Amino acid sequence: MTLRDILLAVAVAAIWGFNFVVIRYGVQEMPPLLLTALRFLFSALPAVFFLPPPKARVGLVVAFGFLLGVVKFGTVFTAIKLGMPAGLASLVMQMQVFFTIALAAALMGERPTRAHVAGAAVALCGVLVIGLSTSGGGPLVPFLLTLFAAFAWGMANIVSKRAAGADMLAFVVWASLVPPLPLLALSLWFDGPAAVWAPMAHPTAMAAACLFFLVVPSTLFCFSVWSRLLNRYPAAVVAPFALLVPVFGFLSGWLVLGEAMTAPIILGAALVLAGLAINVFGAKLLSAMR
Repeated sequence: MTLRDILLAVAVAAIWGFNFVVIRYGVQEMPPLLLTALRFLFSALPAVFFLPPPKARVGLVVAFGFLLGVVKFGTVFTAIKLGMPAGLASLVMQMQVFFTIALAAALMGERPTRAHVAGAAVALCGVLVIGLSTSGGGPLVPFLLTLFAAFAWGMANIVSKRAAGADMLAFVVWASLVPPLPLLALSLWFDGPAAVWAPMAHPTAMAAACLFFLVVPSTLFCFSVWSRLLNRYPAAVVAPFALLVPVFGFLSGWLVLGEAMTAPIILGAALVLAGLAINVFGAKLLSAMR
């Protein structure tokens, strides 16, 4: 990867890490499925009027929007509302790295190199150290919901790779038209009309700020950059950068929410960084040594 693309991937990970703190505040202001629906509504509008449809099959656009918006984000927002800690959610969601690599190998014939496998193994050790050191852990149902959301993210990554050659910003914007109506219907069903209407009729400043962050940096910028990187490089090269998300997630949770930042978490973060370095630079270092 070029230095510019490495820095872009790290920036995406930092924004997505802090994103879990924003979600925590957002679901306190309105029902989680409604918040997710509004996130994607404003990700699509008004940008959809200024961007031509992406040069990709309609089925891929719909599948990406449904997997990413309805399944992944609808599920993880609900999990956080049900009590999943923000830092722990940022960690569990990175199981998508391994889901993505496995799905790319099974469905697209991509084969990770030994450096990729070694880097992923070291980073996974870091993830496990962080996970095992986290006290409380969160209830079982939110944990399982978050794990399911990670699998849906891996599936969405594969769909975006199938759309190689499309304008990724346009792809994300047009795909964002898919989630709002299903999510709104689900929110009306689960939360009731009164709970849905109240925060829309009288939005708070916090709700507006959370929506802005979720729409502009977290969705429009991050997913267009992430999808472009997945189209340019093998999944085994790009996906491990998402292992930095729990590092930034735990750091944000510590600074903003007061969540614990212990020595094991710092050790786990160091292992994640080491695994990422092996994944990105391992082949070049072995070649240079030879």
